[in-house]
Amino acid sequence: MTNILDFSKALMNILDFWMDHTIDPAGGFYGQIHANNEVEPGAPKGSVLNARILWTFAAAYKQDPQTAYLQTATRAFDYIRAHFIDREYGGVYWTVDAKGKPLDTKKQVYALAFTIYGLTEYAAATGSKEALDEAIRLYRDIETHSFDPTRGGYLEAFARDWSALGDMRLSAKDANEKKTMNTHLHILEAYTNLYRVWKDDGLRVQTGRLITDFLHYMINPRTHHLVLFLDEDWTPRSDTISFGHDIEASWLLLEAAEVIGSNDAFLRRAALDMVDAACKGLAPDGALYYEYEPSRGHWRKEKHWWVQAEAMAGLVHAWQISGDAVYLERFERVWNFIDRRIIDHEGGEWVWGLHEDNSLMQGEDKAGLWKCPYHNSRALLEVSRRLDCFKVTK
Repeated sequence: MTNILDFSKALMNILDFWMDHTIDPAGGFYGQIHANNEVEPGAPKGSVLNARILWTFAAAYKQDPQTAYLQTATRAFDYIRAHFIDREYGGVYWTVDAKGKPLDTKKQVYALAFTIYGLTEYAAATGSKEALDEAIRLYRDIETHSFDPTRGGYLEAFARDWSALGDMRLSAKDANEKKTMNTHLHILEAYTNLYRVWKDDGLRVQTGRLITDFLHYMINPRTHHLVLFLDEDWTPRSDTISFGHDIEASWLLLEAAEVIGSNDAFLRRAALDMVDAACKGLAPDGALYYEYEPSRGHWRKEKHWWVQAEAMAGLVHAWQISGDAVYLERFERVWNFIDRRIIDHEGGEWVWGLHEDNSLMQGEDKAGLWKCPYHNSRALLEVSRRLDCFKVTK
């Protein structure tokens, strides 16, 4: 078994990078840092990135109460409250400019979910009533504007004033559909964390409904892979397999059920089936590939940083609930690949990813709208917690 100190050092590598390189003296955090650690000072700042920074440093502070972690989390909290939360219409802006002025004001529900996730972790770490109150307001925004009372589930995006939006895509690579697995997964994650600090009956019901929606609509009963895009009536609109999302959802679904007290053997079996499905994307060197499109027989055998991080957490969780050593062996192989190939031991943080031949993917961020400290730090925290031997030494 890998020495637990290796995970502690890897976590500090991430946290130190964000504290040393990303803090913007003008306020908050820089919006973009290139692979060579060069800052792009005029880059927009994203609500998702700032929420993920907030979650990361609040979670780190909970595990190891260092003042620097609390200060970084508080910096993110203050910036989100001052610049991202829309005080007129509710919700959060997708981006602000480098000076903190609203830029893209659409209401992407995915961004609200991550903001709830960050705020609730900060509330849990510090006891902040202000953070919890902000999270509850955003939860109510989602329930008021995004929840589909007829068909269930949540609609993807809206204009600033919550009117209909023609282009609801989360990113350019996504399908323009009204419901997506990705947004539902992170609403589930956010609601789970909110329920930990706010035992509201309505929230518990909605969290349970989300779990049911996954089981009924977003997990293919034949393949156990996730359905990524769906229309308003839950009709599948994509057959693309995302191995990282498969393995991420496997443990987040079971975690949500445990938190609201509705865990059962069927859900545990479903989680293991999803892990087994995801493991069909494992490369010979232990890494987890990015995507596969069955209808075209097309593989994307890139090895993205976040996919490897989710493989870490999902495989340890699968071993924990099954006792099957094969999952622990696969975890060791993924971790060894990350340590050798993905962690930037000199420059800090993790590289975006590698091609199939392990050459570096060029032109990708070290920090940006999508490159964040959340997946990798969370994986390290989860693995350490699940192995029950987490201790940061510095």
